[in-house]
Amino acid sequence: MAKRQSLKELQERLAQRLTVAKTEAVTATWLAVEAEGKRYLLPLVQSGEIFPWSPVQRVPYTKPWYAGVASLRGGLHGVVDLARLVATATDAPAAGPGQAERVTSESRLVSLHAALGVNAVIWIDRLLGLRNPSMFSAVGDAPANAPGFFTRSLVDLQGQSWQEIDLQVLVTEPEFLAIAA
Repeated sequence: MAKRQSLKELQERLAQRLTVAKTEAVTATWLAVEAEGKRYLLPLVQSGEIFPWSPVQRVPYTKPWYAGVASLRGGLHGVVDLARLVATATDAPAAGPGQAERVTSESRLVSLHAALGVNAVIWIDRLLGLRNPSMFSAVGDAPANAPGFFTRSLVDLQGQSWQEIDLQVLVTEPEFLAIAA
């Protein structure tokens, strides 16, 4: 009898916890990433799978931000170096080490959502987790010299600056689609 009573109490507590969890659920909006020390927010609805670093085969005569191709889950994906892409788009010098020196155990490849129609992944230096709007204290416009795929600048509660990137706009940019140097 006591076992039946405690089982019923456990079920009631679990049901109550599930109800509270559903009503208090905070949905994540962005995947937070870092590339060469800069923080970026990628919309979750535009992002796909996250892969560990995989060997990249260089492709000759391509733009500096096009790292090459990688075989992921049996398919070839173009690898876009986010840090170099941003540096090129903002006419900033690409600082830091080359590709081989930048690859660490934290390096990741983030695929673009299949609905975007581009078979590519974005190379980032490390994942910083998920973020939602309540984690930010200020929202501003993109910087004046920013490329079209920069949407908003945000400041988190710790005072760190973040740049939101619209992946849908990025994949429609003529510069992004033309990888030949």
